[in-house]
Amino acid sequence: MLDTYQVGDVRITRIHEYSGPTHDPKFLLPDMTPEQLESHRSWMAPEHWVPAMNKLVLTVQLWVVQAGDSIIVVDTGVGNRKPREGMARMHQLNTLVLEWLEAAGAPADRVTHVAITHLHMDHVGWNTRWQDNRWTPTFPNAKYLLPHDDYRFCLEGKNKEQPLDVFGAAFDDSVQPLVAEGLVQMIRPGDEIAGCLQVEDACGHSPGQVAFRVRSRGEQAVFCGDVFHNPMQIVLPDINSGYCIWPDKARQTRRAMLEDLAQSGALLLPVHFGDPYAGYIRREQGGYKFEPVERSR
Repeated sequence: MLDTYQVGDVRITRIHEYSGPTHDPKFLLPDMTPEQLESHRSWMAPEHWVPAMNKLVLTVQLWVVQAGDSIIVVDTGVGNRKPREGMARMHQLNTLVLEWLEAAGAPADRVTHVAITHLHMDHVGWNTRWQDNRWTPTFPNAKYLLPHDDYRFCLEGKNKEQPLDVFGAAFDDSVQPLVAEGLVQMIRPGDEIAGCLQVEDACGHSPGQVAFRVRSRGEQAVFCGDVFHNPMQIVLPDINSGYCIWPDKARQTRRAMLEDLAQSGALLLPVHFGDPYAGYIRREQGGYKFEPVERSR
């Protein structure tokens, strides 16, 4: 369950929370036609789409970055025991994420930074855990780095004005307890984290989504958050997910990132792709394709 990737001197480990055929294509990628999906069956099924069920596979995973003395967790999944009524796949989970983090050399008390791409509920859940009858920081010695614009959006209650609030209760149980403990630092594009992660603008899916870029010894990797929910958005970049709050900006961000990844050769590290979970963007016939990466263990 531990996949590792080496980017120069930086070691990156994937931590698996859950994965499964969970989403109707019409819901997750409402702009995509059934004919478009079917035309890509040869490489989409079964890792990213299960045709017999007509369900897209969605994974939730965390990433651990080990660089020098820093141990950084990028995005923190859904979390355990989080009340998510109406979302059965997220409600009151009981997974072994903490055990897998320790196996990866990142026990909770040794994590130095937690870097969050955006504040949707499936990216912030392990920020806190239920202890002593309250939500307490999971990583007590870490600095939590949160995107400023997403935080302001929720603090002002604008998330509750949306037809689909994908921040939801997570703002109260997985974000605000950290603020109360004084563990939060707001980040903006252009910032740097621990001398190894560059913060880049990736808004559109959420108002303040950011991406994180690793550079080491001439190699690069990009943690893209939810710029891509599914590999179909690589071959059809104008297709948004049903969760994108600013559709036009989300498309613009996705196209810009694809061009950057194709040119730079950076490793793409998404949160929600099915097996093999990460890969490269290559140019193909005037567009782009996804090339899975070989994993080391």
